[in-house]
Amino acid sequence: GTKKRVGQELATLTRAKSCDDLRSTLRRQAIDRMNEELDAKLAIALERPSGYCEPPMLEDVASAPPGGGASSTSSTNNQVEGVDEPDFLKNDSRYLYVLADGKLKVVQAWPAASSQVVGALPIAGTPRKLVLDGDRALVFSSVPSSQGESPGWRPPECTYGYDCDFVGDGTLLQLTWVDLEDRTHPRALRSVRFQGSYITARRVGSAVHTVVTFPGPKVPTVASWPDDIHSCQEKKYTEKELRSAFKRLREENLRILESADFSLPLPRFTEQSVGEGGTIAPLPYNLAECDSFYVSHAGDPASFLTLVSTDLGAPDTLNATVAVGRPGAVYSNGESLYVSARHSQDTTSGGWFFSQESGVPEASTVHRFSLSAQPPASEYRGSAAVKGRVLNQFAMDEHAGHFRIATTTGHLPSPDVHSTVTVLDPRDSGLVQVGQVDHLAPSEDIRSARFDGERGFVVTFKKTDPLFVLDLKDPAAPKVAGELKIPGFSTYMHLLDDNHLLSIGYDAQDMGNFAWFQGVLLQVFDISTPSAPTLQHKTVIGTRGSSSEALTQHLAFNYFRQKHLLALPMAVCEASRGGGSFGEQLTFNGLMVYRVDADTGFNYLGGVAHTPASTPDFPAQGACSNWWTQASTSVKRSVFMEDFVYSVAADSIHVANVAAPGTDVAVVPLY
Repeated sequence: GTKKRVGQELATLTRAKSCDDLRSTLRRQAIDRMNEELDAKLAIALERPSGYCEPPMLEDVASAPPGGGASSTSSTNNQVEGVDEPDFLKNDSRYLYVLADGKLKVVQAWPAASSQVVGALPIAGTPRKLVLDGDRALVFSSVPSSQGESPGWRPPECTYGYDCDFVGDGTLLQLTWVDLEDRTHPRALRSVRFQGSYITARRVGSAVHTVVTFPGPKVPTVASWPDDIHSCQEKKYTEKELRSAFKRLREENLRILESADFSLPLPRFTEQSVGEGGTIAPLPYNLAECDSFYVSHAGDPASFLTLVSTDLGAPDTLNATVAVGRPGAVYSNGESLYVSARHSQDTTSGGWFFSQESGVPEASTVHRFSLSAQPPASEYRGSAAVKGRVLNQFAMDEHAGHFRIATTTGHLPSPDVHSTVTVLDPRDSGLVQVGQVDHLAPSEDIRSARFDGERGFVVTFKKTDPLFVLDLKDPAAPKVAGELKIPGFSTYMHLLDDNHLLSIGYDAQDMGNFAWFQGVLLQVFDISTPSAPTLQHKTVIGTRGSSSEALTQHLAFNYFRQKHLLALPMAVCEASRGGGSFGEQLTFNGLMVYRVDADTGFNYLGGVAHTPASTPDFPAQGACSNWWTQASTSVKRSVFMEDFVYSVAADSIHVANVAAPGTDVAVVPLY
């Protein structure tokens, strides 16, 4: 067998020398996975030679603004200022740019009362997101993975990794560069289709960096149980018979894997027609060649994790960095981009990141890429492995040259569940751990995290909501500065100002060994004294079953700091009997608008309703009984322009004055 890598050596990516070198590495990893699986199955067989009715189900080896606009407007709720995140809605001071009905639609939104669609451009596939920089836009679309395939159901985008993973939806990604100089006639400049799926992207100025996952090498599937060993029979196999059967199977599998060609479907794109005068390239182009690939040694079924960089002002610019490994959650501060991928000790071969004595069953590899704008490009800079799994992008942050990441190890209701905050130092040798707060909130898992300079905030939950304030001033000695325990939990935290946190989450009813979550909970915390955080204001919306898109999608959370206004998509359910009973009456589905101040708290200004409330004759029809991470709000986004709020649903935009949100100033149909 080959020498197993351990610790940081296992996490670090190494550059392939050639396609043959890449195939050789992938073949070795496949053989390692096969051997480890057969070792595990043989151990089970020796322990119970006839004790179960079929082989255990373990995975086989497999692949894997113009002038004349509003004087003040809200913008995309980006995690990092100056690092724009794609969304289906963008705006400047005069226009909204919305992806709807298969088109990029330009809505003249100012003056508010005359809001209307003034231009539209059909986009191939299903347009999902866009970024905007002046008169240029880049649209991200999904298209079926094969010709004639129906788009069908696709998993929703993973933004809150409590019960999903950041691996894409399996569709192909198409990028379309759009010229918006004439808003009434948007014009496609270039369109390319990738043989891979969109994960996420970031825009810094005119440079756009997109994370794409491509299908990995085709690895042959081999058997993991001998055909001549049958269970549920009176016959009990001897140790010699079992060892002989597994030896024959191992030899056959080795023959298959050593003779397989491990064909490499390199990450590719194809030029698409952009209309009259456009051309379709006769052959696909490779984004990169084998000798520029970085190879993971973690032993996961391989895919090509690719960082594609381009310039909105120069559509012919397309550069890529390719790593053979899993996709994951992404954080970027504009200078670096980090990908945190999940791993389980049960499914990782070739070694484990931690010693056997440490008892760490799951881990995250963190890969760092440096970003450049001229020309847009990326470069791999190093990796590390940390214990646990990351919840979302807000559980990661870089400050003063150090990377901080909050993770949870284990799953409720296991008593071994706990959380960890790890500090990494990016060095020439890779990412080096320099500090850690471990065993945070035993028996609870992370529901939200946020970093702010030398401070960190983590909310965990099982029955109550401990808000931990972390002192991160000394990277080598991070520590808990203060803690506050209250009912419920926060799923998203937002800095109201330097001394106050604004959060959205769920209220909870303590039942002793567990807690029922209840209505949607808005809170303001005073964090001016880190050692003694306090709850300053709180309001609960509806009862169990109420939901908001903003609970797990931060782009739906719209706090307009300039005017202290908060807009939230909300489905309000009432008439719950308490406990685990869902509310039976949907009393509101639309956008709720608040004025939020650290001194006075939450002042509800009113709601922009998009769908009618339920009645006994027209019940809620499932809108009030969703799983807590799945919202049923008809409104998805909102924009503020001066004293007007624009409430955006899939089919229409409602415009209202914040002084009277219940009265439409204009309605813009999108279909």
